[in-house]
Amino acid sequence: MNAPEPRNRRRIVSRVLVASAITLGVAAGGGYLWLDQTSDVHNLGTPACTTVSTPAPQSAREICDLLDQLTDAWGRGDADAYGALFTEDATYTSFVGTYYQGRADIVEGHRALFKGFKKGTELTDSILGIRFYGPDTAVVTSRGDTYKGDPKQPEELSKTQTYTVVRQDGRWLIAAFQNTQRKNVMERISFLYDPATRPIAER
Repeated sequence: MNAPEPRNRRRIVSRVLVASAITLGVAAGGGYLWLDQTSDVHNLGTPACTTVSTPAPQSAREICDLLDQLTDAWGRGDADAYGALFTEDATYTSFVGTYYQGRADIVEGHRALFKGFKKGTELTDSILGIRFYGPDTAVVTSRGDTYKGDPKQPEELSKTQTYTVVRQDGRWLIAAFQNTQRKNVMERISFLYDPATRPIAER
């Protein structure tokens, strides 16, 4: 039996390579979808901020009111009202890593956001916890997201947030804010690779 001609051999090799690439692509896509679909979190927090148990319920209610004002200011696209809820020297780190320093910087950055690609969006939070460090300092952790159009809030909140809040002149203000986008597939991979990395609340 004669060996295939060089042209036919190249054609066979090309077809095998294309078929292999398609197979790998389908497998990778299926694997990604499986990881994405099995990466649900158990610790969702609560959208009812005032139901969070703390040793200082009155202060917790005031902090919840602060966060409600923040949400309202965002929904109105009011950068000045939004920035007024931060201390003069506050820091703000967005989920893409943008770092704002000081109230004026936060206001101007959000003025641009509210006129640009965040125009018309709403803000939502689900509180994971409020911890007090003395009478005038607290750390609030939450899951959050923005949404637009449909009044129904997103079922899955894609960001995890940390607020450091302080009481100044009898009023609670945000001194620092950190926003981290949840990479659910990478999180799932890390849990599969090393189950000990899974938080206790997610086991």
